[in-house]
Amino acid sequence: MNAGSRIVAMGHYQPSRVITNDDLAKIVETNDAWIRDRVGIAERRVADAESVADMATFAAEKALAGSGLTSADIDMVVVATCSSIDRCPNVASRVAARLGIIAPAAMDVNTACSGFSYALATADHAIRAGASRNAIVIGAEKLSDVTDWTDRTTAVLFGDGAGAAVVSAVPEGETAGVGPVLWGSAPEKGDVLRIEGWQPYIQQEGQSVFRWATTALAPFALQACERAGVRPDELAAFVPHQANTRIIDGIVKRLGLGPDVVVAKDLIESGNTSAASVPLALSKLVERREVPSGAPVLLFGFGGGLTYAGQVIRCP
Repeated sequence: MNAGSRIVAMGHYQPSRVITNDDLAKIVETNDAWIRDRVGIAERRVADAESVADMATFAAEKALAGSGLTSADIDMVVVATCSSIDRCPNVASRVAARLGIIAPAAMDVNTACSGFSYALATADHAIRAGASRNAIVIGAEKLSDVTDWTDRTTAVLFGDGAGAAVVSAVPEGETAGVGPVLWGSAPEKGDVLRIEGWQPYIQQEGQSVFRWATTALAPFALQACERAGVRPDELAAFVPHQANTRIIDGIVKRLGLGPDVVVAKDLIESGNTSAASVPLALSKLVERREVPSGAPVLLFGFGGGLTYAGQVIRCP
């Protein structure tokens, strides 16, 4: 058994094509002021030729380059996604092949918007059990493939992108950098957010999701802190799923986070990227050095299923 794991490097990728709120106003009955007020999004990135596996690979390459490791050191690849059109081989296998990783454990995880925290916990558990030493954990989504661009209730929300982390066993005597996961679901409410069928579009009962997110989630985020032995006032940053600024602000208020805590709001420029949103936002915070290395950061994903998962990590 190993003492635990830590994130040693992050990476992210977003397509170059930007769709603004004004662009969407030409397609559906909406406007920039309405979108910013209701969800807080100003623009989103949309992939053209890039697939989920392409974006996942680009993000993973960046994380691996910053880790000091090589593909030969990686023995596990976990990809969180709910939007990959290609089901088999899975995305993790495709990424491993492109990076030249030999014989890794390779799996996809689908818990929609909480996927990265689920995938990170899966890798952490494998490392703790001695089944892995160095893993790449990725959240990648091409939600534009499953978005009905004529539906004003969902077309304004989603974007494409990927974020990745290299996760390694901590050296003997060092404290783990990935805290215990708090995960769960409310499956009886799962039909309020769906991607179903052979030619699926995202369908969402927005008010039901909003009520659930603003009333049920803060206690779960608090439990994640408690499991890590970290008080909310000790956090340096909070990186929630990038769904809606009003949801984020509500959770921040209920956690009692002060003004010194950095709260990620990458959705303003990226939209809701489901499983990619937490690693994408975290990678940008790390790249911009907005959070000190080693500082405690609460990750918390939530969404389709309805699933949720979070853990406190130490910033790479």
